[in-house]
Amino acid sequence: MKRNLCALIVLVFLLSGCDAAMVMGGKVMGVSSGRFIYQDGYLSTQYKAGVDQVWQACEKTVVELKGGKIEKDRKIAGGSIKAVISDEKVHILVEYVEKNVTNVSVMCGIGGSNIASRMLQDRIAANIVKP
Repeated sequence: MKRNLCALIVLVFLLSGCDAAMVMGGKVMGVSSGRFIYQDGYLSTQYKAGVDQVWQACEKTVVELKGGKIEKDRKIAGGSIKAVISDEKVHILVEYVEKNVTNVSVMCGIGGSNIASRMLQDRIAANIVKP
């Protein structure tokens, strides 16, 4: 009983911080600062902007970071951009959620780098704000 209570207290402290992660059905999910979700190597967040504006911000981010081998697949409700930035493969997924809400998922490297993906998300957010 005492061991279960200690485990529960430790679990509550781990999940009450800024970051939390868990494995569900072989997939890794995590939340960072309440705004970002990390799942299977992709760092995802939603922006309060239309899909066209977000797409342009993603394209601009790849160009600013001197992305090479760029492959774009644009669809009506989103699309994907694949590129190589600083010798790392980058995959950006843009998805329409609702009017003026767009989801962007970023994976850097083979298994996903949370730090690199977060940097790209920050650059995309900065480019959305700019006219």
